[in-house]
Order: sequence, then structure tokens, then C-alpha cells
Amino acid sequence: MPNMLGAYGDWAAGLAKQPKRRATRDDFLAALMQPDAGGVPKASLIHQLEFDGLSIEHLNWQLPYGPPTEAIFLKPAGAQGRLPGVIALFDHGGNKYFGTAKITRMGNEVHPMVQGIQQQLYGGRAWANELARRGYAVLVADVFAFGSRRIRLDDVPANIRGAATEDDIRSYNTFAGTHEHIIAKSLFSAGTTWPGVFTAEDQRAIDYLCSRPDVDPARIGCAGLSGGGLRTVYLTGVDRRIRCSCCAGMMTTWHDFILNKSSSHTWMVYVPGLANHLDYAAIMGLNAPSPVMVLNNREDQLFTVSEMERADQILSAAYKGHEDRYQMKFYPGPHKFDVPMQEDAFKWLDRWLKS
Repeated sequence: MPNMLGAYGDWAAGLAKQPKRRATRDDFLAALMQPDAGGVPKASLIHQLEFDGLSIEHLNWQLPYGPPTEAIFLKPAGAQGRLPGVIALFDHGGNKYFGTAKITRMGNEVHPMVQGIQQQLYGGRAWANELARRGYAVLVADVFAFGSRRIRLDDVPANIRGAATEDDIRSYNTFAGTHEHIIAKSLFSAGTTWPGVFTAEDQRAIDYLCSRPDVDPARIGCAGLSGGGLRTVYLTGVDRRIRCSCCAGMMTTWHDFILNKSSSHTWMVYVPGLANHLDYAAIMGLNAPSPVMVLNNREDQLFTVSEMERADQILSAAYKGHEDRYQMKFYPGPHKFDVPMQEDAFKWLDRWLKS
């Protein structure tokens, strides 16, 4: 059967065997090779506003490397006391020019490209706003290579950036897509990994969220679609503070990547040698018995249904004895996190973070 490696496919798939011992979080951290992303970020307020029943803060902070990180913090206007907190993680979608804007709104005017993303993937919603309206403190932060953290064209050689320009969003996103293999190779050469970088940065976002007096640090969750689902999986595996998580449209196995779908995915997925310790699906299981939910679409072009179902078996085994704390659901349709899926995710977060 045709596969990504042709005659070498069966051999490569045979290399990714189940480890002889149960992997630990320390194994995972060692494989990630995270860089030093500093301590608790010192956030500066860019501006504050109220919109559609929400109190919204536009923030930024400086990590030890790269341009400042911009972030959006949302909570119900007039909320009192400590609220459960959620790190909301935006998609990849082949669009690195935008970050936080993909799943938030700070006014009635929305960039047409962002409006298209929200319509196509999120049922027309800015789902981080919707979640905040339900009684959560929600933080959406840009991350390495996206939005405010994107790689600027003037900072790379002319032969690499080609004809792309910063004021042409589509040409920038084309550049950013073709630049991914260079980023990954450079990070490997530096002794780190792309997942190591984004997990370190997402953990600093958790640090900031937990430091706020209006957030309960004992009730922290995370959720996201696609690239945001990938970050959800890795962040759940790496950080014990995540008490509840929901991954949408990003659950499968290394077998699926090896044989079927590596061509469809970002370089952000891959950690050399990680398959020697645990399967992709098992990363979320490292946080058991903290509750996790996985939402899949049966016609999702990025995965094969059989491997999504095998991922379900892997996670079910990780939650043996805690079956009520794990759930995987399948929905009709293509790659998305639409309103019915969001409603199920919000109910899951309510169940575990509000009780």
C-alpha cells in the first residue's frame, strides 16, 4: 500500500514500537530539550477595554529571546474573586502572520482574513471570548513564529525571504510555510526542538496566568484546535498545573505520521527519538488522572480514522481506573472546532474546573 516512505514504510513503522516501560514526564521533558524561557513574565498593559460583556486586557512581555510576546486576557466584566483560568491556544492553519487574533475579538471590526478563519474553523465564533463569557479567565498568548512572535522578513537573508513582504499577508504566510524546515533544522542544530520552544513559552503564559490575583492557580485548563490542539497535547503532557484539557482536531499516532500524514503536518509536531519513549497519543496520558477530552472529525483530511481510533485505545489504557476523566468524541465533517464541538468542550471544562 502506498505510504510516505514507499518501500521503506513498513521498516520505519516497525521502528516505532511500544516502549518496554511506562514513560514518565521526565522522559518527555528530556526529549523536548526545552530552552530557558525565563521566569514569570513581567506583563505590561498596552490597553484595556470592555467589549461584549468582557473586560479585556491587551498585554505584552519580553522573554529572554525574540520580539515581545503579545497576549490577550479576557474575563467577564465585573467578575469578582478568583476565576478558573484557561490557556486558549490558536490554530496553525498555514497562517503565522496572525496569532491571538484568530480566536479573540476586541471590537466589532475584524480583519477579513481573521473573519474567514473564524468562519471556516470555529463556526463564526471567537471562541476564547465565548469561553470567557461563561465565567473563565482566559489567556491567549502569541508563541514562537506566530503573530507578534513571527520571524520578520528583514531579519532573514534575501535569498530565503524571496519576494515576500511584511505588508502582503499572503506572501508572508507562503514564506513562513516554506521556512518551517529551516527553522526545525536550525533548532535541532542549537540543541533544542520546536515543541521544546513552544511548550516553554506556553508554560511562561501559565506562570503569568497563575500569578494574577483574579485567577485560581489550582483550576487551570487548556484547549485548542489543530496547531492549538498540538500545543494542548504537549502542554498537558509537560505541565502538572493543567487540571483539565481539551484537544480538538489533533489526535493520532506516530504510525499515522510515519506512513500516511507527515506531508500534511507542520514541523512543529516532531521531537527526534520521542517515539522510543511513548506514542503521540500517550503524551496526554502523562497527566492522568487529570481529565482530558479529545474531539475528532471523521472527515478530517489530516488524519486517518483508524489511527484516531487507535489513539483512543492508547488514552483509554492510560485512564484505566479513571474512565470518567477521559472522553473522546467523533463528529461529522472536516477539520474544525465548530459550535457543537465548542459546547461539548465548554461543558467538559465546566465539569472539572468549576466544581
